[in-house]
Amino acid sequence: RDITIAIYKRAAAIAERKGIIIADTKLEFGIDEKGDLILIDEILTPDSSRFWPMDKYKPGKGQESFDKQYVRDYLDSVSFNRKPPPPRLPEDVIFKTSALYLEALKRLSGKTLV
Repeated sequence: RDITIAIYKRAAAIAERKGIIIADTKLEFGIDEKGDLILIDEILTPDSSRFWPMDKYKPGKGQESFDKQYVRDYLDSVSFNRKPPPPRLPEDVIFKTSALYLEALKRLSGKTLV
C-alpha cells in the first residue's frame, strides 16, 4: 500500500506541473521468484488512469479527460451491455480517442508523435 501511494503521489505531482490531474490509476504488483515485490503491467497510461485537464476541472461534474472515458461514454450512449461481442467503434470515436491519448502524451512529456 505504501509503495502504491508513493508512486501515485510522485506521478500526480509531475502531472500537476503539466496541468493534468491524475484522478485515479491502477497499479499491479507481483512477487518474483526471490520474493521481491515487482511492479507489473502498464502504469500511468490513458488505459489505466484517468487524466483530467486542470484548467477545465469542475468539482461535482463530469470531467473532460484524456483517457478511455471517451470510449466508455460512447458505449454507454449505444446501450452496450458490457457482454461480448462489443459493438464496432465508429471511425470518429477511434480518431477522437487517439487525439485525446496524443494530447495526454504531449502535455505530460512535451513530445508529439508523427
